[in-house]
Amino acid sequence: MIILGIDPGTAICGYGLIENVQGNLKALKYGAITTNSKSPMPNRLEKIFDELNNLIKEYQPDVMGIEKLFFGRNATTAIPVGQARGIVLLSAVKNNLKIIERTPNEIKLSVTGYGGASKQQIIFMVTKLLHLKEEPKPDDVADALAVAICTAHSI
Repeated sequence: MIILGIDPGTAICGYGLIENVQGNLKALKYGAITTNSKSPMPNRLEKIFDELNNLIKEYQPDVMGIEKLFFGRNATTAIPVGQARGIVLLSAVKNNLKIIERTPNEIKLSVTGYGGASKQQIIFMVTKLLHLKEEPKPDDVADALAVAICTAHSI
């Protein structure tokens, strides 16, 4: 089974494609879709949609895991992240992908065993669980791989 994990964002949208074969997890591809902050928002969202669709068409994942939107104190960041999340969900629906949504605490618990894990603990465990030679960067990519791992554990 191929799982696509997404950490949505408009500046950086992290993605991680993993394969789950009888509980053995293997990273297939991971990275980030980045957009220019000076570009108009509709163009940035279109870039995320187009690049995500290309990934889906190339790797044919069976399911998409996505982090649920966490509302903090900063509405200025929450709104663009919500827009990116909407584009990601639309892409999944348009490509007939099953969607599994998890909260940040559920993802941390699944990957590290502790729902309050630090960013560094997530990065460490993602690197170990997927037998990566080096830590995935930026953090958004590690988060997307963590989403994919959590999704693998929940299906």
